[in-house]
Amino acid sequence: MELTLVVLIIIVGLTFDFTNGFHDAANAIATSISTRALTPRIALAMAAVMNFLGAFLGTEVAKTVGSGIIAAPQELSGLLLVLCALIGAIGWNVFTWWRGLPTSSSHALIGGLVGAALAASATVHWTGIVDKVLLPMLLSPLVGVALGYTLHTIILWAFRRAAPRPTTRRFRMAQTMSAAAMGLGHGLQDAQKTMGVIVLAMVTAGWQDDFSVPLWVIAAVAAAMAAGTYSGGRRIITTLGRRIVHLDPPRGFAAETAATAVLYTTAFVFKAPISTTQTITAAILGAGATRRISAVRWQVARSIGTAWILTFPGAGLPAAALYLILQALTGL
Repeated sequence: MELTLVVLIIIVGLTFDFTNGFHDAANAIATSISTRALTPRIALAMAAVMNFLGAFLGTEVAKTVGSGIIAAPQELSGLLLVLCALIGAIGWNVFTWWRGLPTSSSHALIGGLVGAALAASATVHWTGIVDKVLLPMLLSPLVGVALGYTLHTIILWAFRRAAPRPTTRRFRMAQTMSAAAMGLGHGLQDAQKTMGVIVLAMVTAGWQDDFSVPLWVIAAVAAAMAAGTYSGGRRIITTLGRRIVHLDPPRGFAAETAATAVLYTTAFVFKAPISTTQTITAAILGAGATRRISAVRWQVARSIGTAWILTFPGAGLPAAALYLILQALTGL
């Protein structure tokens, strides 16, 4: 039974990672596609490759997710808890993808873990959630808006006398680099969350004593995310690239560069699992607001904000309900 549950968790975890890829593919490439810096096919291929490579850049965020959110009981019910958390997160990812809403796969996963843990009466590390999840969740969009606005303001000043057409062409070329860096940052951040959950399952089953991430887990997660990224996510690409604000290449470059800076800083310095979706969306809002505040479609932005708020309960409640149902059926 234990072996079956662990294998099932690995399979479902990789499925979640696949949905993370197609759900969050827009994070790295929506701005580049909307400004016509890259074609959709090239952008998706580049994002898939960079997501794959980014997964190998570190494991500190994975350790935070594996050990800093909940303490699963060292028994079969703990494995059931992890499985239900993953299913709850997948359900929310698919629902928000269908609605075209760029919500956070990371927060869906954490919401699923907390919801299932509460249903199982397991320990929830609330201090870790506040320090490593809630505070970064609130601060990263604010920093993204400020950086996106500031970077594009600097660009406007620096190129105020430049000819518009050659400048636009140069920034289209620069967006290839900023989109690649964004894809690498997404792989660095988001792939590690699935790694952390798989390692949590193996520690719960007693297969290993610490939360270090084996190489095969990194490779499997990287491959699943890359495959999911290449499969698309065009609904959310449309929302991020066109429905929030009209972007030109300089604004797209500013938004991607600002978001990338936040992703790398939180991963390497603070080891915090932040949302790439929230970060790039906020940076797009900041860069777009330099045109004028009314250029931002705030009604769309409010819908996205509402979906962000609902992500924790949207994944956590189904995960909790599923745990209680399966526990009653299996007696674990």
